[in-house]
Order: sequence, then structure tokens, then C-alpha cells
Amino acid sequence: MSKILPALLLVAMLLQLVRPLGLPGLRRRADFWKIAVAAIVLMMLTVAIRP
Repeated sequence: MSKILPALLLVAMLLQLVRPLGLPGLRRRADFWKIAVAAIVLMMLTVAIRP
């Protein structure tokens, strides 16, 4: 599971660069950095929750 999350987020970032996803906050190509910030936060939460 921990390897699937980074792969999915990387694909979402690439898709955002090619064609914006159109989600609130992700309407421009330059907004791909927001996905990266979310990925870092999710990975930090994953590490914090793990025993």
C-alpha cells in the first residue's frame, strides 16, 4: 500500500501537467505543485501512523 500511493500521486502530477484535472484548486497546469505538497503530507501521515 505504501508504494501505491506515491505512484498514483506521480501519475496525477503528470496528468495535471498534460491536461489540468479541473478539480477545485487544480484548474491550471502550474498547480501540479499542490499535488506534490499533498503527497508529502500524506507520506508524513503514513509514517506517523505506522507503529
